[in-house]
Amino acid sequence: MLKLLHSIFGGREERGRYPASLIERATERVVEGTDPRLRALSGLARRLHDPIVRSIDHVIEVVNGIPGFLEVTAAAHGADPRLGALFASAESMFDILGRDQALREYLETGEGRVARRVVGLLMAERVERNVLGMDLVGDQIRRDVAQVVVSFVAHRFLEPHVSEEEGRRQLMRRAFDFLLTQALNRISEVKLERADLSRQHDLLQRKLSALEQGGWGFKALDPQHPDLATLMAELDEVTAQLEALGPDQETLEAHLGIVIEVLANPGQHLWVEPITLYLDAMNIVREPENAAARRLDFMEFRGGRGQRAVTLPLAIQPDLLPAREDFLAALDRYY
Repeated sequence: MLKLLHSIFGGREERGRYPASLIERATERVVEGTDPRLRALSGLARRLHDPIVRSIDHVIEVVNGIPGFLEVTAAAHGADPRLGALFASAESMFDILGRDQALREYLETGEGRVARRVVGLLMAERVERNVLGMDLVGDQIRRDVAQVVVSFVAHRFLEPHVSEEEGRRQLMRRAFDFLLTQALNRISEVKLERADLSRQHDLLQRKLSALEQGGWGFKALDPQHPDLATLMAELDEVTAQLEALGPDQETLEAHLGIVIEVLANPGQHLWVEPITLYLDAMNIVREPENAAARRLDFMEFRGGRGQRAVTLPLAIQPDLLPAREDFLAALDRYY
């Protein structure tokens, strides 16, 4: 059975020097995360070994390249222009973080309830809009000036944890899983001449959707996404139906070829780029020499299928977050 949130990384892995147990766990993760029928192919572990090592090398390098964690306080919002750009105010910053589902769920665990500091990776989508606004041109205020406004939406706080080491290990797991979703996405699109192609396509698409809803990768979650038990039941059903289709050799060789291509070239499917933005207090793009411009240096995660998200490592004190509304108590006030 595929464990959605299970990490294949178990300790302080060093690039290029991995125990056989790690490679075995990764191989099983690859098979369970793409097409479990691949087990029917001969020499599977040998054929996957080198591509898996390349992918593990890559995700460790990517995650270890994430800089230190920025402490989240009201003062930091005013002092650090990145927080000022990501959140309209200190109040909205704490409100958005306090409503984050992953952070809420972590703070409800035994470890989270006593945590005084939680680290994690904030991600947000960067959206640019062309607008007409007012601006100072020379010494005159002019209307209908073409401007570019940057917005940050779909905030999510990934892999919250009291331990930075454990948090990074979970981010490695997420990055590795993201590569598998890239392979699965391509597998679901492959066109083979089989009578059950439509059925297979539907099953693979269902599996991809369930994995993404379960936290595989960096995609923003639907607020109404199913709980873990529901997702696991969905994945078990899809796996059973896929296996019922049978191990067609041509299909599975094509699927394995896709998996190997993705894992052997991880830098083409997941990478991080530094980006520098110059925005004023209203998040309007400015020239660097403009007196109102604030320099913002971010890291942006990018995927081979056009995915991108601005990232910022944060450290949060849970007692600064707004108290969650007790809905039962709220109902009592009205009855």
